[in-house]
Amino acid sequence: MKTERVIMLADGQSFYASVEKAGRPDLKNKPVAVGDPSRPSGIILAACPIAKSRGVTTAERVGEALAKCPDLVVIRPRMQTYIAVSLLITEIFESFTDQVEPYSIDEQFLDVTGSIPYFGPPEEMARQIQTRVLLSTGVWTRCGIGPSKILAKMATDNFAKKRPEGIFKLDAANIETELWPLPVQQMFMTASRMTRHFKRMGLHTIGDIARLELPDFKRRMRQEMGRQSDIQAEYYWQTARGIDPSPVVADIRGKLKSISHGKALRSSLYRNIEDIEVVLLELVVEVCRRCRRWGYIGRVVTVGAAETDGRRSSSFSRQITLPEATSLSHEVAAAARRILRQYWKGMPLSRLHVSLTDLTDPALMQLTLFEDRFKAYRLEQAADQIKDRYGSDAVVRASSLLESGVARERAGQIGGHFK
Repeated sequence: MKTERVIMLADGQSFYASVEKAGRPDLKNKPVAVGDPSRPSGIILAACPIAKSRGVTTAERVGEALAKCPDLVVIRPRMQTYIAVSLLITEIFESFTDQVEPYSIDEQFLDVTGSIPYFGPPEEMARQIQTRVLLSTGVWTRCGIGPSKILAKMATDNFAKKRPEGIFKLDAANIETELWPLPVQQMFMTASRMTRHFKRMGLHTIGDIARLELPDFKRRMRQEMGRQSDIQAEYYWQTARGIDPSPVVADIRGKLKSISHGKALRSSLYRNIEDIEVVLLELVVEVCRRCRRWGYIGRVVTVGAAETDGRRSSSFSRQITLPEATSLSHEVAAAARRILRQYWKGMPLSRLHVSLTDLTDPALMQLTLFEDRFKAYRLEQAADQIKDRYGSDAVVRASSLLESGVARERAGQIGGHFK
């Protein structure tokens, strides 16, 4: 008889804020949020439970949060610290099972099916995990438990997060009584647009979908959304019933198909081609550096941009296929520059991105008669090594020292936030 899987979704409560409070005992009983205190128009990335009880919410403006809660302590984010703590938590999870799959910086799936004989029932194991993570990092962990990843996720979001013990198990024994009565918008991956579709169909709860036969649900979806909705219908019907055969995958990175880098820009500053090309070159340099780090060269260069003058908006995404695959910055930059100059309509740019696709092994780099490409490749590798050791701004192009350059600013950030 096949053993039913036991999967957990472990979520760190108010993760960024919890990390900050763990390092500052003086903030234990104070409302804390993570954001940039120098930018009232910036957003709140995380708020501790005390701050949330005062009305502070994630993604609202810093100024709005301070208006609601004048004694709110707003702390500038430290992304490198949060990543380090997340990796430490992963190591703790891996002491319980070798099947750990990161879902986000503060959420991870654990398949603990084979760990029960060693650590006891799932609920007891979850309590052990909570204790070890709290003592090691100061972060309180909520654990949803289920026979599938989808049920573990919905157990965490809809139940474990709302219970003082932070643990909830959702399976065949209680799915009808606990999950199905919930409003349909609380089903995983059901946003406002899909919620409106379901409500127009008379499906107001998760159970309203789960109790339908699949052919009947598909018919209703076709009537509401068109003939191409069968795949969506099957996905939502399976989600409502907790059906999800996907495994917990410890190594989530497969073969890369694209390597890209983008930047949101203040359109008031990027109105002429010279300034835009400074950022374009910086993006190319980073894309090529990532290619070399992960062992790829690529043949298709894509440039995308969004532009606006305040009244009109436009965007484009165009690509060029190079004669030979490459990860050399000057070769990719030449192609990217041609795309930009051909398709940019002249309005200020608010977004720019570069990607390299059709990736292959760098051992297949083509020789040429008129240029020593291998020598150029080794020179760029040497620059990569300097950057890896001393920081991304240890070696920069001269153009990055111009006012329009963003490379030095980005060197102090991770994902657009302060390290």
